[in-house]
Amino acid sequence: MSSPEQWTHPEPGEAPPATAAAPTKEQVIAGLRATSEGGPDLVQLMTPEGERVHDERFDPWVEDVTADDLRNLYRDMVLVRRADREANALQRQGQLGIWVPLLGQEAAQIGVGRALRQTDMVFPSYREHGVAWCKGIKPQELLGIFRGTDNSSWDSQATRFHPYTIVIGNQVLNAAGYAMGQRFEGKVGDDNGEATVCFFGDGATSQGDVHEGFVWAAVYDAPLVFFCQNNQWAISEPTERQSRLPLYQRARGYGFPGIRVDGNDVLATLAVSRWALHECRFGNGPVLIEAFTYRMDAHTTTDDPTRYRLSDELETWKLKDPIERVRVHLVRHDMADQAFFDQIQADSDELAHELREFCVNMPDPPLESMFQNTYAEPNPALDAQRDEFLAYSAGFEGGER
Repeated sequence: MSSPEQWTHPEPGEAPPATAAAPTKEQVIAGLRATSEGGPDLVQLMTPEGERVHDERFDPWVEDVTADDLRNLYRDMVLVRRADREANALQRQGQLGIWVPLLGQEAAQIGVGRALRQTDMVFPSYREHGVAWCKGIKPQELLGIFRGTDNSSWDSQATRFHPYTIVIGNQVLNAAGYAMGQRFEGKVGDDNGEATVCFFGDGATSQGDVHEGFVWAAVYDAPLVFFCQNNQWAISEPTERQSRLPLYQRARGYGFPGIRVDGNDVLATLAVSRWALHECRFGNGPVLIEAFTYRMDAHTTTDDPTRYRLSDELETWKLKDPIERVRVHLVRHDMADQAFFDQIQADSDELAHELREFCVNMPDPPLESMFQNTYAEPNPALDAQRDEFLAYSAGFEGGER
């Protein structure tokens, strides 16, 4: 039987492999301890108490961050959280079919989002509302997906933000192919190079698509940052039941670097993401980032997290809130006054109002829209189905149903 340390931080040759079908009590405790601490390799530049800590490797990547920049990062996180909370409420009131909360993961998403350049491409899963915000996509533009009125309303080429992907891990293959194209077209090699970032959760690392993406990106030195938001729960399965290794260490099996960052630390996430993107721009990719964070809400609004996790765990992570640590830092170092926080509150109230007004007044899409954008070329069979359906619908009072 492996030791508790082997379960969470094994090194080759240090201990025999685990043989139990289920972890022992000691292994579970070791896994929970690793979950709460993040391990010795965790990159952190700002503690939960708002204290700035230094890291020789990553300090240079944020040395240009000013007080204005920190205030803007704080504003991003507050507004994204408010939009998320409003959308969550809208779903509970029947205005959305489902919603995927990001509560607690704002720093992970804003940190990498603000490290991106306009030329960088993003392949999201379905929770990257904060990254979408950084790419200039309004929260209102996300609602059609969750109301069932469209697949995405933004131009993915103009925004460099691919539509949300619902199939777990599938976006990793798409991202690997896109990044390989960037490499083949010579769009890497200097500071003007392009890069791609692909987002997925800890549970997705058990999907074959993710590992295939790792293989292809590694073999072709694709300029691809694999950004894993480890929020500790793959729906109801904890991370220690997903992997015997810390997730960032999986990269070494494919021959590229992996790094674990405090995903509740927006400054550290910004620094690590800038470094990883720089590596990719110069042709040294790919890179795996594991943002060690926590999902404070349900997996989606169809999930009940009280059935599989303890309230004590939730309360512990509340003390590591990504927004609160920046607020404390700003106040402690006289970087923001009460007028600033009052303005942020007013801005978030206005955003919530605009989001609600937009949602409740969204028009129903025309019936024929479900047949559009299915094939690149005209398809007689699909056209016949469309015409038959529209003729059938016209037979009802009001012309459709």
